[in-house]
Amino acid sequence: MEHITLLLGIVIITALVFDFTNGFHDTANAMATTISTGALKPKTAVAMSAVLNLVGAFLSVEVAKTISKGLVNEEGIQPEVIFAALVGAILWNLLTWLVGLPSSSSHALMGGLIGAAVASAGLGAVNGDTLVTKVLIPAIAAPLVAGLAAMLATKVTYKFGNKVGEKTSAKGYRAGQIASAGLVSLAHGTNDAQKTMGIITLALIAGGAIAPDANPPVWVILSAGLAIALGTYLGGWRIIRTMGKGLTDLQPQQGFAAQTSAATVILASSNLGFSLSTTHSCSGAVMGAGLGRKGGVVRWSTATRMFIAWGLTLPAAALVSAGAELVMRTGDVGIAAVTVFLVGSCLAIWFISRRQVIDHTNVNDVPAAGTEEPGVVTTAIAAVTVPPTVAAAGTTAAVTDEDLKATIPASTATPAAPAAAV
Repeated sequence: MEHITLLLGIVIITALVFDFTNGFHDTANAMATTISTGALKPKTAVAMSAVLNLVGAFLSVEVAKTISKGLVNEEGIQPEVIFAALVGAILWNLLTWLVGLPSSSSHALMGGLIGAAVASAGLGAVNGDTLVTKVLIPAIAAPLVAGLAAMLATKVTYKFGNKVGEKTSAKGYRAGQIASAGLVSLAHGTNDAQKTMGIITLALIAGGAIAPDANPPVWVILSAGLAIALGTYLGGWRIIRTMGKGLTDLQPQQGFAAQTSAATVILASSNLGFSLSTTHSCSGAVMGAGLGRKGGVVRWSTATRMFIAWGLTLPAAALVSAGAELVMRTGDVGIAAVTVFLVGSCLAIWFISRRQVIDHTNVNDVPAAGTEEPGVVTTAIAAVTVPPTVAAAGTTAAVTDEDLKATIPASTATPAAPAAAV
């Protein structure tokens, strides 16, 4: 094995921690629709996804090359820069997981790398052409292409599904969902696990442990695959809830169409070396599948929050990583301070998440539409609204207890004395 210094060892461990967070952050991409439609039990789904993520990590190294050789200039990049990049990426992953938003782990990593590299060596450290052609353009194109493909696929599946019974069709598409979910998991391993491989390879190059143009060593591929598989198995239940139930209500036909479309886009991009976001692809496919069914809807309030998180990912991770890099310039004290900050922040986020635990037992438990508590304005309007019987008669009429109760939400109603005649 290559000669590993203490700092390089810390960077490698931190990269694997990021890979672990990537696993549970992105589990929803492969398994949210399968879990929400009942095609697989939650624990079975994440176990299957974990195994296929590990297998996918060995299928290609093209994306790893984009990270290690293309995005930033290797010359002048030190292990401290890579450590700072990982700090920003990990914290963004954990924050978005805490609030249940499916943001891009890939863009968090690349944003962190860009921010730390610019803080260390200036704007010239970033390869602008690679950033635009292999990161930014795929970031915009992937959800649009996956969404359109899923919408068309959904329409086709319903058209052909009308020729058979509804129960038979649903059963067949549940089986198809399992297969397509496996394909997404495999694709996720070929794309996202490679990003950590690329970061570790870049760290090894920066530390002088391997040659500048070397491919990821076998032990790097194996460790990255195992880390993302373990994170996947633990399940990012908060984001699974958002993807499976928060964006739209999916039927088996839609789930199959969404997953197949997303997997096709991800696998194609992996072969081309595009470091696109699997989250963007899968989220776009879910929304497209929601719009593809007649009467289907997309909850645009949730989608808007998600879009905002997507837009903030690159700059937010870049700013945190740039700050971490500047602190670490002070030497060992700075490195220790950043390490303590990272560990403390991770523990704080974890403790906050324990206030409302979401796991495999309640991942599909979401409030039914229309069951939300009324707000102050709604309650006030209801309290002064003319009862229906009075409005209908247009004249004086008797108002009963039932009439009054109909105008006041149940949560605000209190026992009242018999109503007097108006």
